Amino acid sequence: MDQPCKKLYRCAIYTRKSTEHNLDLEFNSLDAQREACEAYIKSQTHEGWRLIPTHYDDGAFSGASLDRPALQELLAKVRAGKIDVIVVYKVDRLTRSLADFAKLVELFDRHCVSFVSVTQSFNTTSSMGRLTLNVLLSFAQFEREVIGERVRDKIGASKRKGIWVGGSVPLGYASTNKKLVVVAEGEAASYCP
Repeated sequence: MDQPCKKLYRCAIYTRKSTEHNLDLEFNSLDAQREACEAYIKSQTHEGWRLIPTHYDDGAFSGASLDRPALQELLAKVRAGKIDVIVVYKVDRLTRSLADFAKLVELFDRHCVSFVSVTQSFNTTSSMGRLTLNVLLSFAQFEREVIGERVRDKIGASKRKGIWVGGSVPLGYASTNKKLVVVAEGEAASYCP
């Protein structure tokens, strides 16, 4: 009796880290994410899952935008029909924007691509799975916005205290011990509009 042929699922792993901090280490956050995803794919070998060898890693890229080189390369492979399953460590590694996530899910649906998060159980083919994803992404977007507010508040408070928070030093000033000091002579004296 012939055995039915099992479908093979071509699996791609996507990893992302927001900052450059520790990317130069021999084993960094991208490697840790990839290792966990590889183990998950290996656990699904009996279902026909196979890891494709291409790495899709975006180091030092924010999840606030889809404008990331490895992600764009991955999406091009999705459009070309070369990927069946995208595996990430956490949903927020793919995106922290609910609107961007909706666009990605629509693209995945059009090309019959499944999406899996290793640390968060859900299935994008069911309405309950989509609800779970939307809730998770709402929290990821909220977290990103709260972090942005905190940074803006700290910069504002520093400025009110006269602390220089960085950027280009204005003409006629020098930065000394994180404070702007008027330059008595030099640029300001020689500047004539």
